[in-house]
Amino acid sequence: MYKALYLSPMVPSYNIGATVSFFSDLFGFSIAMNESGYAIVYKDNLSIHILNAGTAIGEMEFYLEVDDIDGLWESIKHKFEEIKVRAPFDREYGMREFHVIIPNTKTLMFVGQAIAR
Repeated sequence: MYKALYLSPMVPSYNIGATVSFFSDLFGFSIAMNESGYAIVYKDNLSIHILNAGTAIGEMEFYLEVDDIDGLWESIKHKFEEIKVRAPFDREYGMREFHVIIPNTKTLMFVGQAIAR
């Protein structure tokens, strides 16, 4: 049996430049590739592929697990002026999360950290 190493979501965007800026400016991702119609951003051993959205594109969701959700929230919460976001809250399944609608996409990003028990 094979071993899965990474999960790289494919995020459809109506404005690739703005979506790349969202990941690089708010979450510190670096740009691996940014060409017409396609971009890849990465941080540590994670990557996200961003491509042009079509007219019939559906919604997408993905989960980013972090090691310091409250520290991350404090460092970026002032940057969400025109971005739909839900502030950190605790979930019944043992995670603390905040949720963000990624601009110019139909994508919901969950950012979470396991709650110490």
